[in-house]
Amino acid sequence: MTHRPRGVIAAIPTALTKDLRPDPAPMLRHARWLLANGCDGLNLLGTTGEASSLPAEGRMALMTAMAAEIPPVRMMVGTGCPDLATTATLTRHAADLGFAGALVLPPYYYKGVDETGIHAFFEGLIEATADRPIPIYLYNFPQMTGLRFEPDVAAWLKAGYPDRIAGAKDSSGDLDYAIELARIAGFDVFPSDEAALAQAPARGFAGCISATVNLTAPLAQRLWQDPGDGALAEELSRRRRAIAATPLIPSVKALVARLHDLPGYARVAPPLSPLTTSQTLALPASSVLVAEPA
Repeated sequence: MTHRPRGVIAAIPTALTKDLRPDPAPMLRHARWLLANGCDGLNLLGTTGEASSLPAEGRMALMTAMAAEIPPVRMMVGTGCPDLATTATLTRHAADLGFAGALVLPPYYYKGVDETGIHAFFEGLIEATADRPIPIYLYNFPQMTGLRFEPDVAAWLKAGYPDRIAGAKDSSGDLDYAIELARIAGFDVFPSDEAALAQAPARGFAGCISATVNLTAPLAQRLWQDPGDGALAEELSRRRRAIAATPLIPSVKALVARLHDLPGYARVAPPLSPLTTSQTLALPASSVLVAEPA
């Protein structure tokens, strides 16, 4: 990831202190493990990172702490908020620290907004960060935001700001949609499922940004290098289903906590709830998830 982010990118979960502040030390331990075990990069403060449950100052402090220890060119960071001013502040901070890109949700409180409003929001963000021209990646997650980046909107933004709009992460789970986005020239698309790496050469995907890569990174890198391995793609799908059989974010955090013997990493911020005892017992072993198939 010396220039544009590509390959296997983990949506790293945010470790939290008992008073629900970001805790960089456990995250740095996990980040180093990820980068040594198959990840080309990290996505900080996305959905898995519970960014929308954290205050702006906490997000900025975490960006600073992570960038001081991990090369920021190997990290993207979520900066999207419902209001333009906070989004611009977070995006400028990411640029100042040298992050490889800012992953930006649409302004997600109001529903049913038209394309003109989406255009205006991103035009405002680009203008507000013109002296800090960090690449911007659109974050499509309509199940959470109630808004979808229509392909014509993405194409319009790319055409209008070719040096700023770099691509998109698609968490909709709709590969046909991701394929349509990937047809936009110079637009890097990252599905949220590592099994989609099997289709990367044919469909033009730039890689994946995935929550479950926190546990499957070694195998995901193998598939990125050998996308024709259908058995490996199916094995990754099976492991992803096993992790997501219980609530995804608490499950990922609980498994990361087990992987590093850091119980506090399992802590989640409201409105998320920790796993119940029965859900915890139902989790696969983290050591099994990161291991080679039997």
